[in-house]
Amino acid sequence: MITVYGIRNCDTCRKALIWLEAGGIEHRFHDFRKDGLTATQVAVWLEDVGAAVLLNKRGKTWRNFSNAEKESVDAGKAEALIVANPTLVKRPVFEGAGTLLVGFGNAQRDALKG
Repeated sequence: MITVYGIRNCDTCRKALIWLEAGGIEHRFHDFRKDGLTATQVAVWLEDVGAAVLLNKRGKTWRNFSNAEKESVDAGKAEALIVANPTLVKRPVFEGAGTLLVGFGNAQRDALKG
């Protein structure tokens, strides 16, 4: 089973959930705005895909940080920032069967189809 991490009001997350349903792909949804993320989970994700992939630098949460805060982000700080501000995660995140995918483009769809 795939766990889809995201937020309910994210258009891309909604599209991904509809696509998974239509394809009959078994999944569950974890709303990290409501249910949060653990430091351990974020550390594993950062280790797997890196901050450059995981951090959503196009979103409102990132834009609200000062330039000094943005420039000083390293792997350790990224983990703390994401745990405190889960909406910093690029969405959706798909986790299952030893695979971690971030985003919902053609490459992620192909990987999810299997």
